[in-house]
Amino acid sequence: MPLLKPQIHHSIPFLSSPTDALLADKALTLLKRHPYHLNSLSSHFTPDAASCLLLKSQHDQTLTLKFINWAQPYPFFDPRSKCIALHILTRFKLYKPAQTLAQDLAMSTTDDTGSFVFQCLKETYHFCNSSSAVFDLVVKSYSHLNFTDKALNIVNLAKFNGFMPGVLSYNAIIDSVIRCQKPIRFAEEVYGEMIASGVSLNVYSYNILIRGFVRAGNLKMGLRFFKEMEGNGCLPNVVTYNTMIDAYCKLNRIDEAFSLLRSMGSKGLEPNLITYNMVINGLCREGRMKETSEILAEMRQKGYVPDEVTYNTLVNGYCKDGNFHQALVLHAEMVRNGLSPNVVTYTSLINGMCKAGNLNRAMEFFDQMHVRGLHPNERTYTTLINGFAQQGFLNEAYRVLNEMIRSGFTPSIVTYNALIKGHCVLGRTEEAVGLLQDMVGKGLSPDVVSYSTIIAGFSCNQELERAFQMKLEMVEKGVLPDAITYSSLIQGLCEQRKLTEACDLFQEMLTMRLPPDEFTYTSLINAYCEEGDLKKALHLHDEMIQKGFLPDIVTYNVLINGLNKQARTKEAKRLLLKLFYDESIPSEVTYNTLIENCCNIEFKSVVALMKGFCMKGLMDEADRVFESMIERNHKPNEAVYNVIIHGHCRGGNVQKAYKLYREMVHFGFVPHTVTIIALVKSLFSEGMNEELNQVVENILRSCKLTDAELAKVLVEINHKEGNMDVVFNVLTEMAKDGLIPSGGIGNPPNPRERSV
Repeated sequence: MPLLKPQIHHSIPFLSSPTDALLADKALTLLKRHPYHLNSLSSHFTPDAASCLLLKSQHDQTLTLKFINWAQPYPFFDPRSKCIALHILTRFKLYKPAQTLAQDLAMSTTDDTGSFVFQCLKETYHFCNSSSAVFDLVVKSYSHLNFTDKALNIVNLAKFNGFMPGVLSYNAIIDSVIRCQKPIRFAEEVYGEMIASGVSLNVYSYNILIRGFVRAGNLKMGLRFFKEMEGNGCLPNVVTYNTMIDAYCKLNRIDEAFSLLRSMGSKGLEPNLITYNMVINGLCREGRMKETSEILAEMRQKGYVPDEVTYNTLVNGYCKDGNFHQALVLHAEMVRNGLSPNVVTYTSLINGMCKAGNLNRAMEFFDQMHVRGLHPNERTYTTLINGFAQQGFLNEAYRVLNEMIRSGFTPSIVTYNALIKGHCVLGRTEEAVGLLQDMVGKGLSPDVVSYSTIIAGFSCNQELERAFQMKLEMVEKGVLPDAITYSSLIQGLCEQRKLTEACDLFQEMLTMRLPPDEFTYTSLINAYCEEGDLKKALHLHDEMIQKGFLPDIVTYNVLINGLNKQARTKEAKRLLLKLFYDESIPSEVTYNTLIENCCNIEFKSVVALMKGFCMKGLMDEADRVFESMIERNHKPNEAVYNVIIHGHCRGGNVQKAYKLYREMVHFGFVPHTVTIIALVKSLFSEGMNEELNQVVENILRSCKLTDAELAKVLVEINHKEGNMDVVFNVLTEMAKDGLIPSGGIGNPPNPRERSV
């Protein structure tokens, strides 16, 4: 958007005949006494009469406004009359009606460059004792309508004719450039013109520039203007800080966002609700959910009440983090406070319930959306389709697909991949291949996920020939196999005891520079154990650690079983301790890192080690690891407590399990539902009624959801009457529905899952 040279329209002479003056006087009389009789003059009124009237009444604000309101629909209220009205309204500082009139002038006048309107303003300027503020107002109005080039031409014409457009004009033009998403260099050009004209930037100028650059992904320039404004004595305001904090959060640089948040106080500024919502969003994006509680507490301390944005962000964050209980608690609290969840929130809750395997609850949320008048989007439908497909409920998945299409959404590659997965789950892999053809027919190109899912399906069904055919087909279609493709094929070969071919494929994978993962290594380790080649299996175990992959419980079980088959029990025990004690572990794999790498599905490092001991009933060894953690000043986390409590329950040492449970609760950790149910059953079996009562009371106290009230009553009644079978059943159902608190990373491991 180059800066335009001023273009001047031919002059329009100002005329006022005696007839026009008489009409103006009549209209003025009627305006003062009988405004409802004005329409009798409309057919005779002329543009010159309108101009004459405005000039005669220009010192009377009420009369001017009355005339403008009457005249606006009529053709005699021409551009020149409107310009006179703009001068008068601006002088009275009636900016809102002035801007409305200026926008009407811009829209109704045939004027390619804005020169005609400028000329009208110039010619009528001195008749109204006007000021340059009128040009600022007109430029702002043009900019608001995104007539950026015209606005800039009016500024240049004003300067050329001796007028002085101010910072308001330039701010409006820069804002228009950014809103229209024009190349950011145009904003820089206007900024340069502003400096060259001697116009001093104000805080709004800088805020517009900073917002434009950070939205364009140029944080460096945003920071430059942020520093420049302070250097020029222009103090940033809350909007400035919010813009920068939001930019840092979206770039996952939350610590720098925090630093800016804390520095606001030194500038005498208080963060507002928008600031806190941005920081909460940044924390949720990085999965730092525990820190969101601190921000919420700080918000409330400063008197801010969480709004819909706060709740929606947190619900989405907890769902992504796998803490569905907390997401449900916040959703219930949100509704209770009269706030409305949005489509994104419900989609997150539906996704969370699908991941937890609770499809009934997912459908309840889906129905709630309709009740609240919310329309599911493409992602909502695809999430539900994926949830049903993952569990093999293809009829339900296709029912949702049909509703999705009826609602006007076209299934995407992600939707088709979910259906392909569903067919493979049921072993209907050939039908999944048919879906590839459907995709192509709909103009979609199957991707690496589409092919890898089918390859994994064929491999699981021992149809290796078809799996390798599919690999060739994907390459022919220009889709390159990824690590998951190779790992699925390697697993299939290993299961058929074709270890040589599996190793060849492993080498091909390395040649392709595709890094093997824990799944690949575990498949090969298992195959070597089956062949009795423990030396090679242990070598691969060491190699995977050296490459930074942490063996999980599946890997260790494979190796332990292999050693036990050869009656090498001592080595099996030593292997379980290896990860914790062996000096051969790379130094960069620190103890803390190992613990932090625990996740909901696969327990790694110390938790995997302890889980391995507990699964084998080696509770003395599990206790040794637990005690060693404390000796090394590493506080056990939720995962560690959940695993060892569950282990002692299985081992029959209920006293120890209860002691650890009390310790866990004392430290503020929330036991996982499986741990709780195991403990309740063990306490009941041992007749430890007092302890049992305490645990049940803790459970019920932690259930805050309205949805849990009936279940809580059932537990209380049946517990008092000693109907423990009913208690166990209700607690299990509550756990499935996510109504019993779950301790995040402390969840006991599920059987290993492979997602493609």
